[in-house]
Amino acid sequence: MVALRSTDAEDPSELLADLARALDGGPALGFGMLGDAPSWVSEGTAVVIATSGSSGIPKRVALSGEALRASAEATAARIGAGRWLLALPAGYVAGLQVIVRSLVAGTQPVTLSGRFSPASFAESTLSMLRPTTSAPHSLPELYTSLVPAQLSTLLDAADDRPVRAALQAYRAILVGGQALPEPLRERAADLGIRLVRTYGSTETSGGCVYDGVPLDTVGVRTVDGELRIAGPMLAEGYLGDGELTARNFSRDEHGIRWYHTGDLGLLDDGVVRVHGRADNVIVSGGINVSLDRIERLVRRVPGLTGAVVVGVEDERWGEASVIVAPRGEALRRTEAEQLAHARDMVAEELGKHARPARLILVDELDVLASGKPDREAMRRAVAELD
Repeated sequence: MVALRSTDAEDPSELLADLARALDGGPALGFGMLGDAPSWVSEGTAVVIATSGSSGIPKRVALSGEALRASAEATAARIGAGRWLLALPAGYVAGLQVIVRSLVAGTQPVTLSGRFSPASFAESTLSMLRPTTSAPHSLPELYTSLVPAQLSTLLDAADDRPVRAALQAYRAILVGGQALPEPLRERAADLGIRLVRTYGSTETSGGCVYDGVPLDTVGVRTVDGELRIAGPMLAEGYLGDGELTARNFSRDEHGIRWYHTGDLGLLDDGVVRVHGRADNVIVSGGINVSLDRIERLVRRVPGLTGAVVVGVEDERWGEASVIVAPRGEALRRTEAEQLAHARDMVAEELGKHARPARLILVDELDVLASGKPDREAMRRAVAELD
C-alpha cells in the first residue's frame, strides 16, 4: 500500500517535486478529494483525481505512475518534447500531464502569473523564448494545452501583436476537453497557429488520440457503436467503486484491457471520429437525438461558435434541445435570426425533429473548474426559466 496525500495543487512549483516523488513510488497525490478520502491506496498508484465531469456524477480515478509516464512518452513520440506552459488547473488531468511531460522531458514547466488572460498568456510565453545562460543561442520547442474556450479568448485578442506572436510561437497547442468548433480551428489555421485536437479522458491519462489518430501505444475499437480504448495509459479504475470499475473496464478474449468511453463513434480508415456521448441523448417526438451532433452543427453558425446545447422537457415533443450561448458573440443578427439559422442547419443535416426549440443568450456560460462547460448547471437554469 502507498500513502495518499490530498493536495489543492495551488503551487505548481511544490507540486512538481511532490509529483516527481509520486511517480517514483512516494506518497500518492489526491486532487479534489473530500474529507472521506482514504489514507492509503494500492501499490503503484501515483495520483487520484476526483472529477464530477459535466454530468455531475462524482468519480475518483486512480492513475499509476506507469500510466502517466506512458501517456507523456507517447505524446513526446508524436509531437516532440520541449518546454510546456501550464495554462490549465494542475488538479485536472490535462493540466497535470503538462507537469508530467515536463518531468519526463527534464524541463521546467512555466506557469501563468495570475489568472488566465491574453496578456498573461503572452507574457509567460514570450518569457520562455528569452535566451538562458545554459542555452544562450538556442530556442526551446514550446508546447501547451488549452480548452476551446481559452483558445477562443486568445483568438479574439490576436489583433494584439504580442498575443498573436505568442500563439504562433508554439510547435503544438493541444486542444481538448470538448469538441473543437470548426470556425476556431479555421481562424487558428489562418494565423499560422499549430493546433492539435486531442481526445481522451482522465481514465486514459488525458488525450490519447491526436487529430483523430491514436498515439502509437493506443488501441481503439468500437463495440455496438461505442468507442473503447486500450493501452498502457489506462487508469487502474475508480477508488472505492469496484462496480463502476468493472462496468467501465473489461478484458477481451486475449487478455487486453479496454476502457469503455461511453462515447459513440467509429474508426474510418484508422481515423477516430467521435459522434458524442452515448448518454447525451434526448427523445424528441419518439426519435433519439444526439445533443452533441446538434451542438457541432450549431457552432458553425456565426456568433454561436461557443454555444452549448442542453436538453429539457417539452410538452409537445417530450424533450427538446435548447441553445445556450454567450451574448458577447452575437453579430448583427437578432436572436430570432440566429435561432432560425441554427434550426435550418440542424434540420438539413439531422431532420426537423432535431431542431433546437430556443436560443438563450447569457453574459457568461457556466463552467467547471477544469474549463469545460457545466452542462448540468445550464440545463437546470434553462428548466427554471419555464
